[in-house]
Amino acid sequence: MTAGEPAVAVVGPGAIGTTIAAALHEARRTPTICGRSAREHLELRDDDGAAVVVPGPVRTDPAEIGNTVDLVFVAVKSTQVESAAPWLSALCGPETVVCVLQNGVEQEELFAPYSSGGPLLPSVVWFPAQREPDGSVWLRGEARLTLPDTPASGVVLAALRGTRCAVDVARDFTTVAWRKLLQNAVAGLMVLTGRRAGMFARSDVAELALAYLRECLEVARAEGASLGDEVPQAIVDEFRGYPPDLSTSILADREAGRPLEWDSRNGVVLRRGRSRGIPTPISDLVVPLLAAAGDGPG
Repeated sequence: MTAGEPAVAVVGPGAIGTTIAAALHEARRTPTICGRSAREHLELRDDDGAAVVVPGPVRTDPAEIGNTVDLVFVAVKSTQVESAAPWLSALCGPETVVCVLQNGVEQEELFAPYSSGGPLLPSVVWFPAQREPDGSVWLRGEARLTLPDTPASGVVLAALRGTRCAVDVARDFTTVAWRKLLQNAVAGLMVLTGRRAGMFARSDVAELALAYLRECLEVARAEGASLGDEVPQAIVDEFRGYPPDLSTSILADREAGRPLEWDSRNGVVLRRGRSRGIPTPISDLVVPLLAAAGDGPG
């Protein structure tokens, strides 16, 4: 890290965290990497077959952290927020920016109880990255983040300037975040079928997805998102255009028997809809099934 560049840590070296760590390492800004499992290095591969190896080790004990940093990228899932709290205590000073790389529209609320007083910065992650059986990460598209237009975003812009991860700043972050949430919500149907993106080529699945997205759109608009009537069809078209074998993190978690982010991706639509008196008949069916898939019993 050269003079004038922020000192950075990445908490959660999964698919998203590894992508960010690799982007920083390529630019000679190798971050401190923190996670649950000890590893000697991280590896990112892209569609061209090129590999970036990020030297470790992955630190596993917050008590061994000696210094705070300027910026923490937290790339844990909404089901892992509490377990990440000790890392925030160890890494954050009163001015440390915490940038949350996580699905959903409630990132600030989830992390507020564990804040050290510095800025909490939500984000929208736009890149498809998936963990491979050998532990490496396959980046299947260009890496891009969207951040709200706040002073804290400048720290992230400085850290990622000139890297493979582009950063956009949105004046209307609410609209961008809800647009991504709609995409995440409809991906939940993949958990219920156990199928990847190719399933959206079926006309019946596409019709169901479109109806579900229109329901989500009504809730998003009530929450302040400025999204047009064309958005549901555009999202269905995106899924139909993906490689048939493209997965999603919530399906990968289901296949591995891990807890599911059903509440932050799907339950939020049901909860916010009910609070505003908006009928959500498809969510009424989808959310309990996702909850049972993730939490059981049975």
